[in-house]
Amino acid sequence: MNKNLKKLGALALCGLIAACSPTPKTSVIADINYDKDWQFFRSEKVLDLASAQAQTQWQTIAIPHTPKIEPLIVNDQFQGDAWYKKIITPEPAWKGKHVSVKFEAAMNVAEVWLNGEKLTTHLGGYLPFSVNLTEKLVWDAPNELIVRLDNRDNPITGPKPLHDLDFNTYGGIYRHVYLQIDNDLHISDPVAAGKIASGGIFVRYPSVSQTEATINIQTHLVNKNQKSKQFRVEQELLDGDQKVATQSSAQQTIDGSIDAESTIELIVKNPRLWSPKTPNLYHLVTRVYDGESLVDEKTNRIGIREFKWVEGQLYINGEKTFLRGVNRHQEYPYIGYATSDEADYRDAVKIKSAGFDYVRLSHYPHSPAFMAAADELGLVLLNSILGWQYFSEDPAFQAQIQQTCRDLIRRDRNHASVMAWECSLNESWMSEAFIDSLTTIIKQEYPGALSAGWQEYGYDIYLQARQHRLEHYKTPAKPYIVSEYGDWEYYAMNAGLNQSAWANLLQADRSSRQLLSDGEIRLLQQASNIQEAHNDNFNTPAFADGYWVMFDYNRGYAPDLESSGIMSIDRLPKYSYYFYQSQRSPDEVSEKFASGPMVFIASEWTQHSPLNVRVFSNTDEVELLLNGKVIAKQKPDVNPNTTNLKHPPFTFTIPAFEVGELKAIGYRSGKAVAEYSVTTPGAVEKMNLTIDTSGKAPVAGVKDTVFVYAHLQDKNGNRVHSNGIPVKFSVTGSAKLISPTSVTTAAGIATALVEIGDSLTDIQVTAEADKLPTSTLQIK
Repeated sequence: MNKNLKKLGALALCGLIAACSPTPKTSVIADINYDKDWQFFRSEKVLDLASAQAQTQWQTIAIPHTPKIEPLIVNDQFQGDAWYKKIITPEPAWKGKHVSVKFEAAMNVAEVWLNGEKLTTHLGGYLPFSVNLTEKLVWDAPNELIVRLDNRDNPITGPKPLHDLDFNTYGGIYRHVYLQIDNDLHISDPVAAGKIASGGIFVRYPSVSQTEATINIQTHLVNKNQKSKQFRVEQELLDGDQKVATQSSAQQTIDGSIDAESTIELIVKNPRLWSPKTPNLYHLVTRVYDGESLVDEKTNRIGIREFKWVEGQLYINGEKTFLRGVNRHQEYPYIGYATSDEADYRDAVKIKSAGFDYVRLSHYPHSPAFMAAADELGLVLLNSILGWQYFSEDPAFQAQIQQTCRDLIRRDRNHASVMAWECSLNESWMSEAFIDSLTTIIKQEYPGALSAGWQEYGYDIYLQARQHRLEHYKTPAKPYIVSEYGDWEYYAMNAGLNQSAWANLLQADRSSRQLLSDGEIRLLQQASNIQEAHNDNFNTPAFADGYWVMFDYNRGYAPDLESSGIMSIDRLPKYSYYFYQSQRSPDEVSEKFASGPMVFIASEWTQHSPLNVRVFSNTDEVELLLNGKVIAKQKPDVNPNTTNLKHPPFTFTIPAFEVGELKAIGYRSGKAVAEYSVTTPGAVEKMNLTIDTSGKAPVAGVKDTVFVYAHLQDKNGNRVHSNGIPVKFSVTGSAKLISPTSVTTAAGIATALVEIGDSLTDIQVTAEADKLPTSTLQIK
């Protein structure tokens, strides 16, 4: 038997970042990871199957995969055919089982053939789909599976054509592929089952309190045998290795070639509740018995929690909660969406480390790996369908969007992190009838769940960007989120929807769109804009806000990066990152992300630096010293843009520049609890290489991608912020360089993107720059 059969469905699908329960028995069901040993080629022309099979340019690749390694700034993203091929050789252990292939996501229109016979066409590039192979497999010979993907503009799936879109959609089979091996009697796939408020395992919490919680677990079973079966379902809740609760159903009958539901409730005494501050998770193990034989078993990571709104305000487990949040695009430089689970986890850690507790998944479904990371770290999510400034009266388009809403809920409904469902076409006019259809779907698929949309009509939660609020605000009569803020209103002052019009642009130094390389004056301006807007959001009854955006990203219609991120596209922090970090309470401490008391000096401290030095801290007082001499010890700033902030910045006025060290010390109740220093740099003398781990070390064998940073330093190791210095990277061992060989520095840092191979034992990254010693780094 293939050794991969030892990994059963729930274990494989929970991803490498998820701490799943022990592996179930191998005789039950298997999800084989099918990421390796694919063949690929791409074509800008539309090809038929025969023409594709005749191609001689097939390359061996692994999933996740992007059809083209793009430049850092994507001016002409590949659109066309992406062809994939894999040989499936059935094993004796599969005899009598049911075999299907599951794609977590593939962009955008997929056609699938097995041995030359077309099996399906699937529309939509962000959600999973499965193809049943059972009746079509040749059991005693290799089988050729071929997938054609078309990522060209599509009026049925939307959104806008790429040339007018504000983000890139990329392409390829960019998330995992699994071969699913099922017994006759098995738990269905929640998306493939196509059942309203059903399919797979559906977990809800009818009552939640600190002393007792009820967990309702609905399991959908299918019987592919023509004969009826006697079955029972067992639910077991684990807290680590400790059994918390267990319950088994009575013996039931399921007729041949039909489905059935089993519902069990577990009572949990003194539950450890999930919240952004305490993201406690349990493992729910679901077992299905055919008579006395165990025939299926799946494990879900769940969090017991209650989201409730009272007079427009959010209460999580009875505690009133304001969610400070951010929007995220999921792209990486060069590889687009084709990120590893580990890369998605690192993104989640960065978001949490920045002081956020909420993420709007704009403007499409994000990966299961990121969702699982949010569960683990305590990030509340607003889950979104694909949509941006595009609507069509075409019934096929509307049916596609409606089905996407259903599939999104079926995929993600068990995640503790999901607060509400944005089945809304962002910044797109929608008819009231169409809105009604989407909100009805949400209520059908998840009774009691809340909808969210950018139009106030119809939705439970009203999403309004601050740019729209400036000219169109009225006090909302329902729960309200400032969905986006801090960018557009400081960029183009028309407060409108047509971003490509660029009406009445502000001067560049007033914008929030500032690259890491734009220098401290402009990065401080971005931080000022953010502070002003975030402070202003508290003048509304919003229970959450979401800054636009976490990471700089590529835009389909513009030949530059959208640079309003608080981190660069290479995941390097700007000053604004530390403003947000300072807004988190110093009492919140975690080993999984940056937390606790902090202080940061937003200055390079050179002769060109402002003498009004801004310090971000979540402490009560900050003392600033220059070369050991106290400049001042003071409380936070008080001005109209700080009135609503938990922890306003500290601004110190220094009489004159002096070469040396600036040190900030943060105090709580008179005790020093945090410090940070910056030193005037000298000439560049060397480089120091570091690797971004962000809570997750590099992993071999899964196409993990990691950032390696070359920091310019003076002879004493102080960072030098020079821009445009060429740095040449090279990699040896089981890894390859994804980014160009030569890149230039931004704020004194050159960034390489490295893909980890099948081993971590011999990887070395080398960086070279003119007149500087060569620097090396071993990746372990």
